[in-house]
Amino acid sequence: MESFTYSENNLVTQTTGLSALSTEKDKFSSLSTSAMLARSEVPPSHRRVADNYMIIKKIYGFSAMQSRISHADKALLAKYDFNPLEFSTIKQINEELAYLKKWSVSHESVLRTEADELIQIRCKELKYIVSSSYATITNEVYNGYMALNKYFEDISKYYNN
Repeated sequence: MESFTYSENNLVTQTTGLSALSTEKDKFSSLSTSAMLARSEVPPSHRRVADNYMIIKKIYGFSAMQSRISHADKALLAKYDFNPLEFSTIKQINEELAYLKKWSVSHESVLRTEADELIQIRCKELKYIVSSSYATITNEVYNGYMALNKYFEDISKYYNN
């Protein structure tokens, strides 16, 4: 992706495939990280949510409007300091997915249960964003929903690409 060329005075970096707002430190915060997360061990609850999402996406195409998340869902997100999906970056979602994967196989039953609820909340948010073709923040920085969509596509057995 990146090529380096040496000039007499400095190192010139040509970055390809990164947004205009990205720096070299952000090169791993792209959608490829979502794909890497999907290749490691995935909890069964994540696969069920992803399969459900992909079936609905294929059959209905999200033509029906999906509802927004409830106040209880927002409170659970806030408990773990998670932003709403439409206010999240790809890097934040990838970090959250890594946490949720660990928590879903935790020995603590409360943490396991809440991690499974959180992935379902994220799925609800994604359905709403995709069905309405609208994100409150229309900015290239806040496109974490793309990382979640990519993660679901990669772990679902019903996605054919």
